[in-house]
Amino acid sequence: MPDDNIFKWMKTEVTRGRMNRREFIQFALAAGVTVASAETMFATAAVAAPKKGGSLRLGIGHGATTDSLDPATYPDQMTGLVGWGTSSNSLTEVDVKGAITPDLAESFEASDGAKKWDFKLRNGVQFHNGKTVTAADVVASFKHHMGKDSKSAAKSVLKDVTEVKADGNNVVFTLAGANADFSYLASDYHLPIMPAKADGTADWQSGIRTGPYKIDKFEPGVRAVFSRNANYYRDTWFDDVKITTIADAAARTNALISGQVDYIDRCDLKTLSLLKKNKKIEVNEVTGFGHYVF
Repeated sequence: MPDDNIFKWMKTEVTRGRMNRREFIQFALAAGVTVASAETMFATAAVAAPKKGGSLRLGIGHGATTDSLDPATYPDQMTGLVGWGTSSNSLTEVDVKGAITPDLAESFEASDGAKKWDFKLRNGVQFHNGKTVTAADVVASFKHHMGKDSKSAAKSVLKDVTEVKADGNNVVFTLAGANADFSYLASDYHLPIMPAKADGTADWQSGIRTGPYKIDKFEPGVRAVFSRNANYYRDTWFDDVKITTIADAAARTNALISGQVDYIDRCDLKTLSLLKKNKKIEVNEVTGFGHYVF
């Protein structure tokens, strides 16, 4: 009897575009499956594979005319999506299991009892304008939130950083005390990596970042429009993305039902059961790791 886990892996590889028809059939034959059955299995997996291209339209329940691309000021989901998740990267990111993983950093390690943290940057990662990301850019991005005059929402996150410096392709953080969770703090959505200006400060005004999509237009409190970053170091699926502020829950729900947008957040729980009955709509409930503490 062929191992079901092997076939699950094979189908996953097909849907992710990492296994072609010939390779799939070769694996299937080695597992004792006939050519005809292997062809059928591959066809089923290939149909389920996501296709690149098209547009993604999101209706978000946040957004204000006072919003800014300055990450020090990000207050909510709208600015987090526009200035971070869609257009930017941090040094690290939290995966779906809640574990911390590298992002713009290729690797990271602690030393001196977790008082010193060394982040090695990925080679060849570029900003949207084609400039290669350097350690100096990372230093400028973090210092943007530090100092006595900083009003950044991330200032308290970085209060124990006594020094941040470039060391070749590495960025070294020295802390006032041991912190085994500093790699988690580096994933904060207020800490996207931005280009450094000639004077060593971070260029947040241009909106040039490293992420999967480039900011083409940003109208605070109204909408943001993005196009694919062809040089992104990971896969991107859509040609373009549009995020629209729809503060009213009823209007947001109607926009989804009428097909004006493809996705909404902050669903009205009172009408969620009606959305679940709509066969054209998929309601996703996922476990999150965000929490609020005193």
